[in-house]
Amino acid sequence: MDPDAVAKALVEHYYTTFDSNRGGLANLYQDGSMLTFEGQKIQGSQNIVAKLTSLPFQQCQHGITTVDCQPSGPAGGMLVFVSGNLKLAGEQHALKFSQMFHLMPTPQGSFYVVNDIFRLNYA
Repeated sequence: MDPDAVAKALVEHYYTTFDSNRGGLANLYQDGSMLTFEGQKIQGSQNIVAKLTSLPFQQCQHGITTVDCQPSGPAGGMLVFVSGNLKLAGEQHALKFSQMFHLMPTPQGSFYVVNDIFRLNYA
């Protein structure tokens, strides 16, 4: 499996789903998954989705600038590092962000997010 193709597919799916239906991201995470969102650690699929759906904005649009990936460990994992812009509805200027996903393979042949770290980048 081509890591770049997996990373590209994850990024397209994740941000399209985030921008249209954040609750639909639940199937990307498992009970042991952890999100660090602006320094706050949240564990478990249900808790992660609860955090994402409770963010103080309803509509946003991600614009992806870069996607880098690397194989990670002997179990077939992958690191995916994303940078881009986040435009909130009603805001004139986009916010810059970085996000890192650590993917692990599932027995079914797909991947899930075991670690997810998100930060806004302030100038």
